[in-house]
This record gives sequence, structure tokens and C-alpha cells, in this order.
Amino acid sequence: MNRAWLLLVCLLLSLGSTAGWSQEARQKIIIDTDIGDDVDDAFALALALKSPEFEILGITTTFGETEVRAKIVDRFLGELGRTDIPVMAGKATAATPMSQRRYVEDGRFTKSSHGDAVEFLLDQIRRQPSQITLIAIGPLINVGAAIDRDAATFRKLKRIVIMGGSVRKGYGDYGYNEHFPPSPEWNILNDVPSAQKLFASGVPLFVMPLDSTQLKLDEVKRAFLFTRGTVVTDQLAILYHLWAQETPTLFDPMAVTFALKPELCPVTPLHIRVDEKGFTREEPGTPNAQVCLQSNPEDFFQFYLRRVGSQN
Repeated sequence: MNRAWLLLVCLLLSLGSTAGWSQEARQKIIIDTDIGDDVDDAFALALALKSPEFEILGITTTFGETEVRAKIVDRFLGELGRTDIPVMAGKATAATPMSQRRYVEDGRFTKSSHGDAVEFLLDQIRRQPSQITLIAIGPLINVGAAIDRDAATFRKLKRIVIMGGSVRKGYGDYGYNEHFPPSPEWNILNDVPSAQKLFASGVPLFVMPLDSTQLKLDEVKRAFLFTRGTVVTDQLAILYHLWAQETPTLFDPMAVTFALKPELCPVTPLHIRVDEKGFTREEPGTPNAQVCLQSNPEDFFQFYLRRVGSQN
């Protein structure tokens, strides 16, 4: 009997120790998103929320009507019971068409206003220097503003993972069809000066460009997700139908996936120059970014669909 009690105590201590280690091991992340236009941001957010490896410190919105975007995040989080995650809005720019605007028309879970995204980011870095990964999956307006406001603090990020750029392949080059040359990519093109500041910032930078992120969520994969009947997949189905197009390209989820499982998008050190037209040009020189030039779509979707489609 005494031995049995001793074994039970050891087991409980072991479980407590494991739980504590898991908590310490969680990655502290902030997600900067332009959710509301293309639907891939929502698929990226879903993956982050389904990943216990992350401690999500906050979500910030960028580009266009940032308050509307923040309200979309509000409702998404509210439906999932995650209103504990702060949502902040970046500086608004010119209004653009937003297919998922109707998601927040009834005001469900939405707040009337949101705090300053840039100040939130800098404050979190000050509180937890060298511990935070910023995952930026929209135009880099908040990033550039943070560098302008306090470059020294910004450099205390642990790392930045972005979806952005086009190094050796352009839009429409899926690896099995004719080659499309590099082109100015949306997130870079919509704030070239901020992209230039980021690549010159000295912060460890991991780039998921068009070369590795043109991942098509085809009909079979959509049917799998949208029939799972979970809160997460139901919200994705709603936003997908509001998007009102057929086949999403999951550009942004690769940035989140890389932060979780970097082996799914192996990186190459490169020196990248962002030119005035928004091209991300590979040039000789000391590497300023780790760039994923190729991914395996089958491996990506095996991971993504299992994780986001799980019943847990």
C-alpha cells in the first residue's frame, strides 16, 4: 500500500512538472492581419486558435478599414469562446471592398472601438523582450509604424514570420504549370516603405513568399472541413460563403504553419531587396531573411486539415 501511494505521488508530481513545462514552452505570438478581404486570413487565424503550442498575446488589424477588420476578429473569437485575446486596430487607410463585412452587421460579440495596434505591439515587446514572435499576414503598415515609433524596442522581437514577397515565382505558378516570373506581391506592394524598413530592421525575419504559399483548398478539402460541424469550421464556412468565390488559396496559413512546424517550409538564407515597385529581389550580400522557396502541398494539407478539422 505504501509503495502504491508513493507511485501515485510520483505520477502526480510528474504530471504537474509536465504541465508546467508545457506552459513555459508555448510560443508567445501576436498576429497582424488584414482579415476581411481574401478569406485566407480567417483560415490562418483558425489554425492559430487550434494550436495549443501558441500563447496568443493579441491580434492586430492592418490596412483599410481596420476597425471593421477588428470587429470581424471580435466575432470570430467570440464564437470560439476566446474573448480573452485582445484585439487592436491599426491606423485606417482608404476604404476598400470587404466581402466579409456582413459577418459583423448584427454586432454579435463586436466592440465599438479598439486600442492602438502599434502601441500594443511595442508595449508587449517591452514587457517580454526577445520572447515574442510576430506573425504578419497583411500589408506591413503596423510594422513600419512600430519601427518609426520605437525601432530599438521593435528590434527586441524574438522573430517575425511574414507571408509576403515573390522571389523566384509569381502569382499563378503552382510548380506543375508554366513558369510565371516574380511579381509584386499584395502585402509588400501595399506599403513598400514599411517592407523596406522591415528587411533592414535586423530582426530575425522568416519569409513565406508566393513561391511556397500558393496552396489551393480544393472542393474535396473544403467539403471535409465544412462538414466537420465544429465551431471553428462552421465560422470558416460562413466566412467562405461571404467571400463568394470558389477556391481559396491558403497563402497566410503557411506563415502560421511555419511557426508551428518549420520543417513543412524549409528556409534558405537570402539577401532580399525590396525595390520601389514592390518586387522582392534576391541579390548577393549578407542574408537579411530566411526564405521558404518551396513547400510540399500534400504535407501542408495533411497537417492543416488534421489540426483545424479535429473535433477537439
